[in-house]
Amino acid sequence: MIALLNSQPVLLLTLTALLWAGNTIAGRLAVGEVSPFAVVLLRWVIVAGLLVVIYGRQVVAEWATLKRHLILIVLSATFGFTAFNSLFYLAAHSTTALNLGIIQGSMPMFVLLGALIFYRTPITPLQMAGVLITIFGVVYISSRGELSRLAELEINPGDGLMIVACFFYSAYAVTLRNRPKVPGIVFFTVLAVVAAVTSVPAVLVEASNGSLQWPTAMGWAVVAYIALGPSFISQIFFMRAIELIGPGRAGVFINLVPIFSSIMAVLLLSEPFRAYHAVALALVLAGIWLSERKSSEKAKQG
Repeated sequence: MIALLNSQPVLLLTLTALLWAGNTIAGRLAVGEVSPFAVVLLRWVIVAGLLVVIYGRQVVAEWATLKRHLILIVLSATFGFTAFNSLFYLAAHSTTALNLGIIQGSMPMFVLLGALIFYRTPITPLQMAGVLITIFGVVYISSRGELSRLAELEINPGDGLMIVACFFYSAYAVTLRNRPKVPGIVFFTVLAVVAAVTSVPAVLVEASNGSLQWPTAMGWAVVAYIALGPSFISQIFFMRAIELIGPGRAGVFINLVPIFSSIMAVLLLSEPFRAYHAVALALVLAGIWLSERKSSEKAKQG
């Protein structure tokens, strides 16, 4: 079974998207069962522990290369893992899994903008159209389909936090261009360790203001899923799929995350799927499709 799975990139990527979409459901289920920053700390402590046990020797072997990039590694882990996850689970307290999934689906556009800002990577007119359409979709869902709310700066706080989280993740994704030349799993192991360490201050803040809640029985189940599914297994699957078909083709499957998360939110959490959700989801997916269409055409021509 493992050997078969290891040679099926489409199945690996579909399962990866499904696990990542499940994170939006887990974020909502964690409310009242474990505090947001405790989730982040426990998530990365578990993942870092597993990775160090399995890949620790490889990290030691690559340490000469890794230590030359320590500042980049710390910033990447802090923005992409600690800050993004903290805002994600905090946002889950004041918005729906549907909104979380759809807004998270816009991240490819944030990454595109990040590449433009930090590296002056040119954006084609078609890509810019995709960016604008996707941003409009995010704004539309944040205003709950009533754009007049924007004039009064009335945006769901959870949606606002999720948008900021996407900016943090885009900063992380953009820095991957300069990541150390080591195996992906080794780099991920070090990132997870740094994320576990940088998650501690937020938990101390929760403890100081009385909002810290260690997991209930249900909370531990949620934390276990988050650590093993979206954080550990999915990363292994994603990296293996990239080895099989390359990052370009593999990245397209990320578009399944908002679709899967929307379906799961309705089926598992009984969240109402309103017209503005459908419009926003369509806009986000259309924007991503437009931006990737140019890339796929270039790939065919090449």
